[in-house]
Amino acid sequence: MIESCWLRIIFFQYLFGNVRTNWPSLNSSNIDLLGIFPYIANQSEPTQWSIQSHAMFKSAILLSHQYDIRIGGELVGYETIESKGDVVTAFGDTCEFVSNSTIIGIVGPSFSRESQYLGPLLGKIGIPFISYSSTDPQLSDRHTYSSFYRLVPSDSIAASAIADLFLQYEWTAGIIICQSDVFGSNGAKSISDEFTRRKLSITTTVQFDINTYEIKGDLTSILTFSSTRIILVWAEPFYINMILAEALERNLVGPQFLWILSTPISLNYFNKTFNENLNGIFVIESVTGNVVNAPTNDTLLKSAYEIWQRYEPETFPGSQNVNYFALFAFDATWTLIKMYEKFCSNVSSSCIEFLNNASCFDQHLQNSDSMLNLMNNMNYLGVSGLIEFNENTADRVTGIYYIIKNLQLSSNVLNYVPILVWSHATNWNFYSPTSVIIWPGNSLIAPSGSASLQNVHLRLVVTETAPFTMSSQFFNEFQQSNTKLVGYIPDLIELLRVQLGFIPEITLIANKTFNEIIDLVANDAYDLFLAQTTITAARSEKVSFSNSIYDNSLRILIRKELKTDIDLLTYLRSFSIQLWLAVLCACIYASLLLCVLERRENDALRHRSIISLIAMSIWFSFGTLVGYGVDFHVVTAAGRVLTVGLYLLSIVLVAAYTANLASELTISKSQDIIDGLDDIKNGKLSYSRIGILVGSSLEDYYLREISGGNKNFYPLKTKQEIYDGLLNNVIDASIVDGSVSEYIVNNIYCNLTLVGKDFNTNAFGIVFQKNWQYKNIFDKAVLLLRESGDIDELKRKWFKTTVCSETVQTTSQAMTIESMAGLFVTFIIISLLAIIVCLWKHRSCLNLAYVKKFFLKRNMYKEKHSTEIFRTNPTTVEKSLF
Repeated sequence: MIESCWLRIIFFQYLFGNVRTNWPSLNSSNIDLLGIFPYIANQSEPTQWSIQSHAMFKSAILLSHQYDIRIGGELVGYETIESKGDVVTAFGDTCEFVSNSTIIGIVGPSFSRESQYLGPLLGKIGIPFISYSSTDPQLSDRHTYSSFYRLVPSDSIAASAIADLFLQYEWTAGIIICQSDVFGSNGAKSISDEFTRRKLSITTTVQFDINTYEIKGDLTSILTFSSTRIILVWAEPFYINMILAEALERNLVGPQFLWILSTPISLNYFNKTFNENLNGIFVIESVTGNVVNAPTNDTLLKSAYEIWQRYEPETFPGSQNVNYFALFAFDATWTLIKMYEKFCSNVSSSCIEFLNNASCFDQHLQNSDSMLNLMNNMNYLGVSGLIEFNENTADRVTGIYYIIKNLQLSSNVLNYVPILVWSHATNWNFYSPTSVIIWPGNSLIAPSGSASLQNVHLRLVVTETAPFTMSSQFFNEFQQSNTKLVGYIPDLIELLRVQLGFIPEITLIANKTFNEIIDLVANDAYDLFLAQTTITAARSEKVSFSNSIYDNSLRILIRKELKTDIDLLTYLRSFSIQLWLAVLCACIYASLLLCVLERRENDALRHRSIISLIAMSIWFSFGTLVGYGVDFHVVTAAGRVLTVGLYLLSIVLVAAYTANLASELTISKSQDIIDGLDDIKNGKLSYSRIGILVGSSLEDYYLREISGGNKNFYPLKTKQEIYDGLLNNVIDASIVDGSVSEYIVNNIYCNLTLVGKDFNTNAFGIVFQKNWQYKNIFDKAVLLLRESGDIDELKRKWFKTTVCSETVQTTSQAMTIESMAGLFVTFIIISLLAIIVCLWKHRSCLNLAYVKKFFLKRNMYKEKHSTEIFRTNPTTVEKSLF
C-alpha cells in the first residue's frame, strides 16, 4: 500500500559505511537479475526497509544456488541499483545495465513514478519486472505495462480496505492529506473513487507540498471547520512526520481527531510531550500471510534468513521484525527464478537470447511473450503467501492482506500494537481475541467520525419575539428578581443541548435587523442565530441553515374595523328573497289544503265564513312552521299527515334561520378594509399605508412580488412597531409571518386580525457559518426532534393557546332556495300523501254522491223535456194526462 521514501531524519543507528557486507561476488554468472532499491545520494543512512529488501533479494539469489537452480545451464547472478528517487537517474542506470549485462528480470523499482517510466521500455524489450512496493493503481493496466507485475497490493485495494473500515465503524466521511506528486494524487483519487462507489465521501483533499514542505491551506481551519473527524494521511514517512509535526503544534492531533496513516513512522521524531496526543493513531499497511495465519512457505523463509544472517548479521532485525516489503522483495526474486527455471526446462534450444544488443532501446528478449504468458499462470506458495497472477492485471490475485496497528501509550512509551487484520474473505477482524483498541483521548469507545459537540461552548444569539423568545421575570429562593428566557426557541435550545451535549452561551439582541444579525454570524461574532429566521436564497449566500425548525407562511395583518351602517332588514338577510317567497307559498299552499281537508270534520273550522276559515288555516300553518303552535288541532288523518310535513319544514327552516342569523350578526360586527394579498397588489390600499419590517425576508418578498423593487412602503424596524402602527392608525396593513401573527391575534392584540389565505410557504432555520463543522450534527438532531414529535409538541405548547374570543372571518351568505329545494319537494310529497289519504277515507261518500247526482240530473232532464213538449203542443199533454 505504501511507497516508502528515504528518511532524511533517521533514528536507526545503521551507518551504511560501517555495515560489514560479506555477500559473495557472482561475477562468474552470465545471466543476472537486477535489483533496484532506494538510497539517499551522498548519504550513508539508508532506510531500514530498503536494507532488508536488499538483503532478501540477495538471499533469494544465493538460495537458488543452494538449490542448484539453473537457467539455461547457468546459475543466476545479480546486479543492484541504488535509486535516488529520481526517475531520470533510475531510467538511465537501468538502461545501462540492460545494455551491458544479460539482465533477464528486474526486482523493483520501489517507487511508482520509476515503474511508470520503466514500464514502456521494459515492456518493449520483453523483460519481466516485479515491484515489491509500487502501489499506483495505474500500473495495473496490463495493456500499458505488459511486463510489469507486483506483489504489494495496489492503492485501489488499500482504498477498498479503508472503505470497509469506515463502513464497519459507521463513519460516513473523511479528509485526505496527501503529498503533492503522482503517488499522493493517485492514492487520494483511488480512495475518493472507492468512497463514492460505497456511498461514503471525502469532504476535503489537502496537499502537502514536497518541494516547500508546507501544507497548502490553513490546516487549522480545514480540520476544525470540517464535519468529519477522520483524517487519512497518504504520504511517505518523511512527509508524514512533517504533517504530524505541524498538526501537533496546532493541537489537531488528539481527542477530537482520529488520524489514519498509510505507513509506519519513526516515533523518535516527536517530543515525548506529544505522546498523549499521538495515542490512538491508526497505521494501516499491507502484510504477509503469516500475520493473518494464512499459509506461507516457512521452509524458504527459514533458509533465506539463514543466508542473511550468514553474510550480513548486523542488519538482521530478528524473524519477527523483518519488514513486509523485504518479504515481498524475496518473493519477487524467487518468482522470476522459478518462472525462468520452468520456461527453460521446456525449451530445448537456448532459452535466453537477446536481439540487437547494441542499445537498451533496440534490444528484444526472444520468446518474451511465452515467458510472460507463463508468468501470468504462476501459482505457488511464497514466503508472503500464495502467489498467483493472471493475464488481465499486473496485481497478484491472492495472498493480499492488511493490518492496522494502533499507537498505544503505556508507561509514557508509545508502541505499535496490532489490532485489526483484513483480507478479501474476512474483511476486518481483531488481530487476536485479546486485542483492545485505544481510540484518541485514551478512550475505549469508537468515535462517531463526525465533529462532536460534547462540552463545546457555543455562542448563541436570539431576539425577543413572542412566542419564539420572551423574557420572563421570576423570583429565586432569596426573593430576588431575575429574568429568564422562555418560549419556543429556549425550549428548542434545551432539547438540542440535552441531545448534543454542548454548553450554550445565549445573548439576547435588540434593535438589530435579522440581516444585521446574520452578518454577525457570518463574521464569526456568534456561532448560531436561533429565531424565526426565514431560509432564503440570498441569505444562503452568506450563511448556512439547518433543517427546518418551523414551517411557515406569510399572512396579511390588519386591525378590526367596527361596522357603523344601520340595516333595518338585517334579520331578513339570513334567507334569500327566493327562499322567503318559497316559505310563503308553502304556508299558503298548506293553509288552502288544510281548509279542504279539515272544514267538514273539524269543529274549529266547520261553521266559519270563508275569510275566517282561510285566516285560521294560515294561522295554523304559520304557527306550525315557526314552531309556536296554535289553539286548535287537526282531527283528520290527512290533516295529520299534512302537519307532519309542516313540522319537517319547521325543524329545518327554524334551525337554519337561527344559525344563519347568528352568523350574519357576528359578521356584521366587523368590516375588513381588504380581503387579502390580491387587494394589496391591485392597489386597494395606498402603498405608504402598508408597513414592512426592513432588513427582513418580508421586505425581500414585498420588493420582489409586489412593488417591483420600489421601496414605497412604510418602513418599520421592529415587530412591535407593526402592532403599534396598526392600532394607532399609522398603517392599515402589514405582511407578517403567519406563525407569529396567529399567536399575536389570538393571545395579545385581540383587535387585530388576519385576512386572506396564507401565501409564500417557507421555513425557519438555525443560522450558522458557511461550512460549519457541526452542520450535519445539527441537521440530524433537528430531524430526530421532528421525527420524535418533540417539535410538534413545542408547537402545541406555544402556538395553540387562545385568549381572544374567536370570530368567524367569512363573507355573509344568505341561504338560497336551491339549498332548501329538497326540503320543499319533501313537503309537497307529504301534502300529496295527505290528499290521497283524504280521498281514500271519503271514497264511499264520493260514490253515493255520484249516484245521487246521476239520478238527479236524469230527472231534471225529463222534467225539462216534458216542459218543452207542453209548450209546443198543450193538447197532446192534456190528453196524456187524462
